[in-house]
Parts: sequence; C-alpha cells; structure tokens
Amino acid sequence: MTEDINSVNMLVRREIESLIAGPMIKAFGEEFGKAKTEAVIKKVIKDLAVESGKMLAAFTGGNELSDLEKGLPLFAQGGALEFELVEADSEKISMNVTRCRYAEMYKKNGMPEFGYLLSCGRDYALIEGFNPDIILTRTQTIMEGANCCDFCFSLRK
Repeated sequence: MTEDINSVNMLVRREIESLIAGPMIKAFGEEFGKAKTEAVIKKVIKDLAVESGKMLAAFTGGNELSDLEKGLPLFAQGGALEFELVEADSEKISMNVTRCRYAEMYKKNGMPEFGYLLSCGRDYALIEGFNPDIILTRTQTIMEGANCCDFCFSLRK
C-alpha cells in the first residue's frame, strides 16, 4: 500500500481528527475546566499549524504571496471550500469563502462548538509558519454563523 496521510484530503483528515478530538476535549473540559482545556488545545493547534505552514511553503516551492495563491486549492480539495478570489497581486490576496464543508461537517457530527477551535483557529498560525511577513486579516467566518469567510493576505510593511 503506497497511500499515506498526505493522500487523504484535508476535509477527511479534519473529520477523523474531530471524531477523536471532540470527545476528548469534552471529557478534559469536564475534568479540568473548559478554559484550561481550550488554552491547551489552542497551543497544540497553533504549533501544528505553524509546522503545516512551513510544509506548505516547501510544497509550493516558496513563501511569497504568489506561492500562497498556488497553495490555496489544497484547502478546497474534495469540495471542502468554495471560494471566489476577489483580488490577487504582488501585495495582497483577498478571497471570500462562500461554502465551508468543514463547518457543515462539524455541525453534522454534533460538535459545531469545536469547529473554530480545531479548524479556523489554525489559519493565522499556518500563515505565520508559511511566512511571518504575511498578515492574515479576517473579520468573519461561516463557522461562526456568517454567510462567508473574508480572507485578506497582505505583506507586512
């Protein structure tokens, strides 16, 4: 068998992770308190996402905005995201995610409260690992009830 974890699309990987992590987060929250549990989870997720950002830069062959733009389809594999590119140039990429199957999956599996923690919460740290001179700005997410996620990636000045 030649398949490895990287041959599984991101949506399926997040679902597998959530089916394990969700019950554990609930149990740890009951045992140690929600705030303490979420603080630990956020740290773990951040560390994992920074490493993912470094791997994304290696995969795309660079860490410039143009390389990030090349990598965006990876997150939409298997129809996980539907997005429209609003603007893309050498200083800025803006896009709106109009459908998020990650949010749909967390809701379907009865754990919408963990979607932002386990998925959306990765985005800033992923960009930090990809290139710390790129700033991600986002004011809303589908996971939190908005009709779209508004991403803007720009260079630090």
